[in-house]
Amino acid sequence: MSKFEQASRLQGVRYDVRGKNMVEAQRMEAEGQRVLHLNIGNLANFGFAPPESMVRSFISHIHESDGYSDARGVYSARTAVANYYQTRGMDVDVPQVLIGNGVSELISLTLQAMTNIGDEILIPSPDYPLWTAQTVLSGGHPVHYLCDESNGWQPDIEDIKSKITRRTKAIVIINPNNPTGAVYSRETLTQISDIARDNELIILADEIYEKIIYTGEHVNMANVSGSDVLCLTFSGLSKAYRACGWRAGWLVTTGPLDDASNLFEGLQLLANMRMCANVPAQHAIQTALGGYQ
Repeated sequence: MSKFEQASRLQGVRYDVRGKNMVEAQRMEAEGQRVLHLNIGNLANFGFAPPESMVRSFISHIHESDGYSDARGVYSARTAVANYYQTRGMDVDVPQVLIGNGVSELISLTLQAMTNIGDEILIPSPDYPLWTAQTVLSGGHPVHYLCDESNGWQPDIEDIKSKITRRTKAIVIINPNNPTGAVYSRETLTQISDIARDNELIILADEIYEKIIYTGEHVNMANVSGSDVLCLTFSGLSKAYRACGWRAGWLVTTGPLDDASNLFEGLQLLANMRMCANVPAQHAIQTALGGYQ
């Protein structure tokens, strides 16, 4: 009998935060050793629970959540996300919001929708490994740009410029950064926005940690990139609202929307194929974003 093997497209795909390192940790635990799991930021394991108001909202809507929702998300959740970013000075309306099963799913859908074979995606180094893994899985080529430890882990602007080619499609910004914890300055974000504008790149802004900062101020990338740079902002309930297992995230698109209409059709197609995001958790988004921040 022939062997059944994994698809060749998985060659080069790595996700070590839940890969060989985790297997080794489990082996050590089986031997009686104590292992502190920091690999995926699973807050519940350290005693952090979601706000009680979110839990009550989740429970109170459970009987309204038996069916599929709109593939784009529950309208009240999308409205809450749009309103939240409006208060932060961003030009966002409900049609620009897509709800997903956490930021991870939305990253996967986005890269599948936009990446052609051989397209290059600029990704920070060090990075959250899903960006690299999903770029490879989508047929693209991850190109890592330097984040300079001697400069507070800020992205090296000259290194970014040196790595742009005719195949470069987008640039990923993780701010606040995972794993370094760096919060990017407005000056750095402005320079990256200028690079994206000059080279017609899409900005993919992973801002899931935007509320977990100790010094300085978090600046939303879309507030810097303006109306002429396509910026896709990713965030959700997992970190700031301590609801990792609820799998509720959102994608917000700003910039020249008409120029990206075909891309959005592809993203909508993929969203339709997975039917919808977790409906009970979607009902908690309005409570989360509408309450005390």
